[in-house]
Amino acid sequence: MDCLRDWPEPVVRVQSLSDSGATTIPDRYVKPPSERASVDPGDMVGIPVVDLAMLTDDVANCEATVTAIADACRHWGFFQAVNHGVSPGLMRRAREVWRGFFHLPMEEKQRYANSPKTYEGYGSRLGIEKAAVLDWGDYFFLHFLPSCLMDHDKWPALPPALRETNDEYGAALTKLCRRLLRALSIGLRLDAACLPVAFDDEGVCMRVNFYPRCPQPELTLGLSAHSDPGGMTVLLVDDHVTGLQVRKNDSWITVQPVPDAFIVNVGDQIQVTASYCMATIRMQ
Repeated sequence: MDCLRDWPEPVVRVQSLSDSGATTIPDRYVKPPSERASVDPGDMVGIPVVDLAMLTDDVANCEATVTAIADACRHWGFFQAVNHGVSPGLMRRAREVWRGFFHLPMEEKQRYANSPKTYEGYGSRLGIEKAAVLDWGDYFFLHFLPSCLMDHDKWPALPPALRETNDEYGAALTKLCRRLLRALSIGLRLDAACLPVAFDDEGVCMRVNFYPRCPQPELTLGLSAHSDPGGMTVLLVDDHVTGLQVRKNDSWITVQPVPDAFIVNVGDQIQVTASYCMATIRMQ
């Protein structure tokens, strides 16, 4: 609980607001009309779906899959990965344990409250003192790599299966990310080990987002428009909730998730690398 006093302003859990039974949301969560989501069922389209069944560690011999990944990243920056090697059972268990955590009593969750020193732990967006409009969601942030940052004591002890499941899930996703980074390296005409080696130093982390029921969902967002600053994000969506939108040709498009797929998002760092590589290729 001491962590809560370290923040420059009071920490308000969105879940507490949701559970209060209020019929309206506080003004600090109301987005300007230009920033609100426009959801039209007709806008739900299929972003590229890439079958990774043939993507082995020897990515240089997986030309068709590497080309499909490169094309999706070049034209969209997103794709849905199927047959990715992570079992649907593990994906389901990962959702279940984290859903279980967020439905624990608030006192138990607050034991893992994060602080300004490190965002690792249970958090909610702040910024009222800087006139920010907040997001309607809470989160939990943790590290997998480098190993010096991973601390199981900062992970929730409840539900009982969470730490073990999270370990297994983290190992599986790290392996998948390395395969994808090797494929992206080949797609950029680099050595296959180039991006995996570069991003091993950057590390692997997880952010679990929780979006409580909202009495006025048309006025707010669970997560504001953004680009991901890292190398790559692999998103496991909730099988009960749709709402992810991606930017394409100056329009926001609602993604229809494919069952048991991961949504892969190329981050800023790889986009910069790709731009540099393309510029270098054109100059040759």
